[in-house]
Amino acid sequence: MASSSRGVQTALQVVLAIAILALTYFLYESITAPYEAVERQRELTEQTRERMHQVRDAMVEHNRREGRFISTLDSLVMWLKTDSVMVADADSIFGAEFFPDSLMVSPRTGNQFELAVNDTLRTPTYRLDDPDSDDYIGTLSGDVTQLNAASWE
Repeated sequence: MASSSRGVQTALQVVLAIAILALTYFLYESITAPYEAVERQRELTEQTRERMHQVRDAMVEHNRREGRFISTLDSLVMWLKTDSVMVADADSIFGAEFFPDSLMVSPRTGNQFELAVNDTLRTPTYRLDDPDSDDYIGTLSGDVTQLNAASWE
């Protein structure tokens, strides 16, 4: 009789140990999964903003060298790929991991950034928008203090 109650007690302990392990796993997942999602979103935001900075740097460089802002992102990419000075200095200006073709798309979803240029003002301005967030660089209002300013800075 004592051996059967001891067997039941051992079986119950094994079942409880398995239940504890399962609940520990689910608790761990319920804590780490949202954190990992937030970290991934933060990383994508940083990558997107860095890419927008690269577009801004290219726009400023084009304006400095050509005296005007380029009107489309396709034209900007083409200029970056064909201008001999930009091809030679791309690593020093944009970093070693720079690919001109990826410059015009957001790392979040692959949607193309939106570029608008206002060249009717005394000082031409542009605005670069991320279609997947409220992030933008520049202005179209003519406020030259916001010309190259990013919304998150």
